[in-house]
Amino acid sequence: MFDRRIENELKTTAGEYPVVTIIGPRQSGKTTLAKKIFRNHTYVNLENPELRSLAADDPKTFMLRYPAPAIFDEIQNVPELLSWIQVYVDETAELTGGDILTGSHQLQLREAITQSLAGRTALLTLFPFALNELKKSDIQLEREVLIHKGFMPRLHDKNIRPGRFYRDYFQTYVERDVRKLMAVENQQAFELFLRLLAGRVGSEINYSSLSGQVGISAPQIKKWISLLEASFIIFKLPPFFNNFGKRLTKSPKIYFVEVGLACYLLGIETPEQLERDMAFGGLFENMVIAEAYKSRINKGLEPRLFFYRDRHQHEIDLLYPIGSSFTPIEIKSSRTYRDEFLNGIRYFQKISGSNQPGMLIYDGDIEMDKEEALIRNFRGIW
Repeated sequence: MFDRRIENELKTTAGEYPVVTIIGPRQSGKTTLAKKIFRNHTYVNLENPELRSLAADDPKTFMLRYPAPAIFDEIQNVPELLSWIQVYVDETAELTGGDILTGSHQLQLREAITQSLAGRTALLTLFPFALNELKKSDIQLEREVLIHKGFMPRLHDKNIRPGRFYRDYFQTYVERDVRKLMAVENQQAFELFLRLLAGRVGSEINYSSLSGQVGISAPQIKKWISLLEASFIIFKLPPFFNNFGKRLTKSPKIYFVEVGLACYLLGIETPEQLERDMAFGGLFENMVIAEAYKSRINKGLEPRLFFYRDRHQHEIDLLYPIGSSFTPIEIKSSRTYRDEFLNGIRYFQKISGSNQPGMLIYDGDIEMDKEEALIRNFRGIW
């Protein structure tokens, strides 16, 4: 069984709150993690139609049958249970780690928790495997294989073919969750939209351009993007807004939570095809920035990640928080170091007046500490 970096934060949080809610993409390992850490909790799968019906039709009987401590898996299927959990929590003084909830719909759960469990539950997010989790389990893959295969636990645990896994994942979870959250009348247009989005990883969102290519309105495109974000399919990297006397970009960038799904949507069928594809640089950047996200959320922290770009096209791929300041990070898929890779970092340090060393993340063997930046291979950063 794989060790997850979030385990320490989960154990600590369970000792502080009566309820802990674990959210994240489907198949990211939420159930496995909950069962591993809370072995003495009764497990209740709310995807089971009979249990779901009982919980919805007779919640009082359901709660008597499954008292704390319990794991309620996919709690968003029966959000009315949260009110009953609230009653139990309020009646049980000094309760910690009583119920563990898991869910795959961010918007639905956050709204329900705000109404019923505000102040009573901690909220943790579990993404797919991180590079350091794979390394700890002695899984070392070439970068093309790593990006093509992705980081979903079952792909590494069961050795499923990536093409088969992501096709089923898309049809079973993405399409189903989309229909559950919002009626998508034109499924073909939605699939085209997803594939276009996969081709834009690392790019700023242009709603008008996507609207024209998909053939639906820009407001609808915005709704679909919010829907994908709520379902943990994509995440946004916001622009940095501190004004250094420059006109800054205002649109966020888009990345996929699972870079392997982006490969599938682009029709990339083999690792060899991936390295020759013009999308490789963007997918490499997607992987590295997703790793930065995981490094933060696995510690229970807000991401607080940004990118920088001004009207003169000066750009920093990633600003990573260090205390009250930020480390400017450049990401290159190159295996060869070149000094010009640091030009963006030097520019940002100059206009911001920051002495914070930057970092170049690439795939080369040479690692060194320069005055303005650390040079590091992508495998050992976080």
